[in-house]
Amino acid sequence: MNGTSTANTAPGAAAKGERYDFVVGANPKPGRLDAWLAQLPELSAAGLSRSRLQALAADGLITVNGGLARASHKIRPRDAITVCVPPARSPAHLVPQDIPVPAVFEDEHLIVVDKPAGLPVHPGPGHPDGTLVNALLARCPDIRGIGGELRPGIVHRLDLDTSGLMVVAKTQTAHQHLTEQLKNREFRKEYLAVAVGMVTPDSGTVDAPIARDPRHRQKMAVDAGGRVARTHYETLEELEGHTLLNLVLETGRTHQIRVHLAYLGYPLLGDAVYGKASASVNRQFLHAARLGFRHPVTGEWLEHRADLPSDLSSILAALRKATRSAG
Repeated sequence: MNGTSTANTAPGAAAKGERYDFVVGANPKPGRLDAWLAQLPELSAAGLSRSRLQALAADGLITVNGGLARASHKIRPRDAITVCVPPARSPAHLVPQDIPVPAVFEDEHLIVVDKPAGLPVHPGPGHPDGTLVNALLARCPDIRGIGGELRPGIVHRLDLDTSGLMVVAKTQTAHQHLTEQLKNREFRKEYLAVAVGMVTPDSGTVDAPIARDPRHRQKMAVDAGGRVARTHYETLEELEGHTLLNLVLETGRTHQIRVHLAYLGYPLLGDAVYGKASASVNRQFLHAARLGFRHPVTGEWLEHRADLPSDLSSILAALRKATRSAG
C-alpha cells in the first residue's frame, strides 16, 4: 500500500455526504493524484471511479495538505489528502412533470430534443425540479434508471441558458453506445453564436486547456494544467460591432465555447459571466443548432438541426438591420 487511510463510513453517512482522509506513504510510486486515489479499495468500494474523482477535484472537493488540488497533482510522500463526496440525491425526488419540450426525432431507442433556454438539464442546487429530466420522465417513463438514477437517459448536457439539440437515451444499450461515441469524439456538435466584436481571423481553432477557475469556483478558465479543449470556429456574417459564428466542438468541456471566445477577446453577446450583460438579450447568444451521431442500434448516421429560437432570431434581425443602416 502506498499510503494509509481513514474514511467516514458511519451509518447514515451517505445521507450527509462522506469524507475520506488519506496520507501518502513514504515511498509512493510516482503518479497523478486521481490515479493514486482510484486504486484505493475504500474509494473503489464506494463506486468512485477515476473520472468521478476528476469531477470531484474540478468541483473543489479534493484537497492536498489543506489546499484545493487538481486531479493532475503529482503525489508526494506524506501528502495529506481529503476527498469529500456530496450526499446523493434520492431518486424519489425525480418526479415526472408535464413540461413542454419539443422533440425533433424519437424512436424506441432515443429521443432528440430542442431544449429551451432557461430549462436546467437535471435537478441541482437552486432547481430541485422543473428540469429536462422531470419533463422526460413524464414523456418517457421507462428511462428511469437508464445510465444512472440521478440523470436518467442523459448523455450530454447544455448550460442552463443555452438552447438547442440534445440526444437522450431511452434504453441502457443506447445510453452505453451513445456515451462511447461521445467519449471517442464521434459526435458532430455545431453551435450558432454571436460574439461581441469583429472576430479576427475569421476562422480558426482555439486549442486551449480548460480547468475550474481557482478564484471563482463557479467559473471555468483557460489553464495550462487543465483538460484538453478544442473549438473550431468560422465567421458566417459580420454585423455591426458583432460577429455571427458557427462553432464545432472537438471536445466538450464545461462552458467551453464561452470560455474560449472570452479568451480570444470576443465574449458571447449577453454572457454576464465571461463577458458583459446586454440590454438586448437576457442570456448568452448560444444555440446548439446541429447534432450528428450514429444510431446506437442501426449504426445509421443521424443528423438533426434546430432553428434559432425567437429571442435569438429577433436579436439577430436587429443586428442585421443596424448593420444595413450603418452601411
